Amino acid sequence: MVSTTTILQAGKAPSSFHTPITQPLPADPGQTDYEHRWLIDPRTGQVALWTSDTGIDGENPVEIDELDLIPIDPLPSYVWFQDMADFADGISDSAVGRRLSQALQGRGAFRRFKNQVYEHHPEHISPWHALRDVRAQRRAVVWLLDQELIHHDAAQQFASDHPDPGLP
Repeated sequence: MVSTTTILQAGKAPSSFHTPITQPLPADPGQTDYEHRWLIDPRTGQVALWTSDTGIDGENPVEIDELDLIPIDPLPSYVWFQDMADFADGISDSAVGRRLSQALQGRGAFRRFKNQVYEHHPEHISPWHALRDVRAQRRAVVWLLDQELIHHDAAQQFASDHPDPGLP
């Protein structure tokens, strides 16, 4: 199932939510443990952080299964990796694209890609963020649709209104 790990602000969300999303959805692509989980209340759209030792109120432990909330699971890393590969393949400067593609080889690819962009090609920071963010937002909308928190028409409209940005 598609999941969300991005910020989807209410102002950018499809207007016909079954449930109003009143705050950003969490951005946590690195969340891999289950000692803490982001949860969404399907009735209110409120997002809460649950931890195994402090529950959702920060004071009282509660089992996650006892809550009537939907867990927001992280996406697998290959999804985010593909965004980086698509960016490297899509930029017009073939030398920069090759360096970014090389950074994606082997362990530590995420760190190396980030270092390449931020340290050696800062002119590509904004275009990278634009691509990464719009794709993350569309994934969040798909997840909300899968959870039946938004209408199909709103999700389609959001996707058509938020295509991948042009790359330099």
